[in-house]
Amino acid sequence: MDHRVTTQRHGTTRTCVGPGRVNLIGDHTDYNGGRALPMAIDLGVTVTFAASGADRIEVTSEAYPGEAAAFPVVTDADRVTGLEPAWAGLCAAVASLARPATGGAVHIASTVPRGSGLSSSAALAVALADVFGVEGDALVVARLCQAAEHRIGVPVGIIDPLVCAGGHAGHALWIDTATESTRQVPVPSGAEFTVVDSGQRRDLRTSPYALRVAECEAAAAVVGPLGLAGPADLPALRDPLLRRRARHVIGECERVDAFAGALAGGRLEAAGALMDASHLSLAEDFEATTPEVDDLVADLRSRPGVLGVRMTGAGWGGCVVALGEPGALDPTGLDPPAWRVTPVDGTVARRNR
Repeated sequence: MDHRVTTQRHGTTRTCVGPGRVNLIGDHTDYNGGRALPMAIDLGVTVTFAASGADRIEVTSEAYPGEAAAFPVVTDADRVTGLEPAWAGLCAAVASLARPATGGAVHIASTVPRGSGLSSSAALAVALADVFGVEGDALVVARLCQAAEHRIGVPVGIIDPLVCAGGHAGHALWIDTATESTRQVPVPSGAEFTVVDSGQRRDLRTSPYALRVAECEAAAAVVGPLGLAGPADLPALRDPLLRRRARHVIGECERVDAFAGALAGGRLEAAGALMDASHLSLAEDFEATTPEVDDLVADLRSRPGVLGVRMTGAGWGGCVVALGEPGALDPTGLDPPAWRVTPVDGTVARRNR
């Protein structure tokens, strides 16, 4: 996961790898002022920006051969959502906020499967912010990337860009979105995390994600921010659906804190049990899984040496993450695709090395 700046005859070329992330526990808590524990991983999005002195930015992507987009260096917010092709909208949104000093050519390559729940969009956004010259700490970068996602109509929280910018090698990142405070949680050498792709693609713009955000807002209107609420607040929610949504968020925040303690203390069986409980809550109270994802979780959990498995990311497809003893799962022998992932530095951590 490198970060390079080279000076060429016609200007400067900057290359940055924005790491993907796997959320070990704590999904659908970020937009509720809750807590989560993700880690930046060694799958990422590589962005190269060759500055040219032009007043436009041209974008190409290995994922979309034959397609290209172009937009002014200074792009108004209302022109971002109508950009064609649509995949380039996030590039224009980041540029509209980062205001790079010059135009040029952007090229994108990725080892993060799109729609997998490993946050390819946040990885792209933080890499773009870096090559466009955004300064500041991880929180500054994350806020800009979150605002860019909002400009294209995706109501994401701050967790994904914050860990992609601020993760540290060998650690997961505990995040409290109510205070935007973080702390690094060491990952024991005996903890082996494997990400398995369910094969179900999903897009936050077309999934029930926005509906869940609205349901949580309706519950919060009664009991206050769900990330700050407790089990004693649940009876005030007379609507059983809103009560289930709130119960997931409240319970998930408690599981995040317990999981961080278990991980730091090397109590991996306890950590695995919390992952299992998290997936059950996501399936039953939040209804964010699918039958295919649930079947994959059950299959992996039944294997010797696997201590806990859960959906990761926004849900409705994407990936699951398994915690196992060393060698419990061999990614090369799994079908669908799987990756053993290790925690790496985020973009700001690498820049400040």
